[in-house]
Amino acid sequence: MAGEATVVSIELFTGLLAAAVLVALVSRRFGTPYSLALVLFGLAVATLLPDLAFTVTPELVLLVLLLGLVFEAAFQTDLTSLRRTFGGVVLLAIPGVLVTAAVVAIALHLATGLPLELAFVGGAMVSATDPIAVIATFKRLGTSRRLSTLVEGESLFNDGTAIVVFAIALQAVNGRVTVGDAVVSFILTLAGSTLIGGVAGFAASRVVAHVDDHLIETTISVLVAYGTYVIADALHESGVIATVVAGLTLGTYGRRIGMSARTQEAIDTVWEFLSFVLTALVFLLVGLAITASDLVDAAPAIAVGIVAVLGGRALVIYGMLGGAALVIRRRERGLPRGWLHVLFWFGLRGAVAVALALSLPTNVPQRSLLQAITFGIVLFTLIVQGGTIDWVVRKALGSGADQAGADRAADESRHAMTEMILAAGLMKSCGKRRSSAGLDLEARPGETWRSRSRELGHAHRTPAGSPRARAARLLADGRRACRRSASREDGSAQRGRSAR
Repeated sequence: MAGEATVVSIELFTGLLAAAVLVALVSRRFGTPYSLALVLFGLAVATLLPDLAFTVTPELVLLVLLLGLVFEAAFQTDLTSLRRTFGGVVLLAIPGVLVTAAVVAIALHLATGLPLELAFVGGAMVSATDPIAVIATFKRLGTSRRLSTLVEGESLFNDGTAIVVFAIALQAVNGRVTVGDAVVSFILTLAGSTLIGGVAGFAASRVVAHVDDHLIETTISVLVAYGTYVIADALHESGVIATVVAGLTLGTYGRRIGMSARTQEAIDTVWEFLSFVLTALVFLLVGLAITASDLVDAAPAIAVGIVAVLGGRALVIYGMLGGAALVIRRRERGLPRGWLHVLFWFGLRGAVAVALALSLPTNVPQRSLLQAITFGIVLFTLIVQGGTIDWVVRKALGSGADQAGADRAADESRHAMTEMILAAGLMKSCGKRRSSAGLDLEARPGETWRSRSRELGHAHRTPAGSPRARAARLLADGRRACRRSASREDGSAQRGRSAR
């Protein structure tokens, strides 16, 4: 029996992968958003071929698929850009989630008569924007790096917040938690999960720095992605938040202290492939998990939930974020109005909400209604908002969207020039004058190393020159040169002592 189950699982995985490739080819041909096409395909299969339906477990969606995608997005996040938008990210990821959950809970309670505790469970399930839906869409669109980082940062962190709020809401349904206990539990869980993720990412970075094998280092990145969750979950903390922090740490600190250019290229390639496969499977499974008949029966409650989600999102974006930006930046106009429109319409829900709905215990009152409300809201945001986001970006940003490529190139150039300056100084201190990247680092007569490296940075700023890739090779060259120089000096000193 176990052997037959294994064969069935392999056949199922192969079928899902084939469907993902087919849908990708068709959506590319007709210019349809990939995530939307996958959800509609899964929904059509579940509706037209119910005999092929299978159980989509929350563990599969949340632990296997979501974790890999969240880690990949965190690993690729530019920490410098994240710092510039950190205040906005925190505002959206913590107070924003709580406000949205409260707005949805109150609306469901008043309109449908759901007890407030149950309504808050429903609000918690749809309170977070989905990182997979948002990041997959943003990768297709050209937007400002700062706006992209703000949206991706929110979607990375608020799913962990929503999971914590959901767990506390379930305890409240069972009458085992007070408001004070909930607040303390929330704060301690965020702090503990962040600490676990930071320690895991730091430890992995130190290990990677002492390993010069891109295959082993790539394997370590996979271990960090899933191992961090296992550790945090065993300690009763949020594994998703810990995984995000670990990915950020390894992607910034780990890259800086010891990843060679070859290792970075290998890790980026592997995770880009995994991201494509996991994204395809997530959206297919979201479509397969939704039953159309249940949505029809709960249509009035779903409509209330959709209006509440949009209202809560508007309050968070235009009221909290827009208002805070105006107060903090009084001499300027705050965030551009077009950015606020994009942030509002980018409030997509997806895999996180579906996984939480599927994980509802069977003894929760009105479980089917809560699941139907969640599935209906997810379907609306993915189809209506996800299907029109390209149009919204063009209308809201206008010429700003056309300048996105130039903004990204300028950001890359600034990073690259800084890294080249550091690399040139590092190589000088180790006696290296030419790098494998083909750049002459020798200072000319009357020229300082800093001015020479600045000139090199300006000379290689164009996007076609891949400035960040060249800078990465320079830094890797410098570190290797320093290590070899230190080894030679140690060897010479030891030989001198032996001769004496």
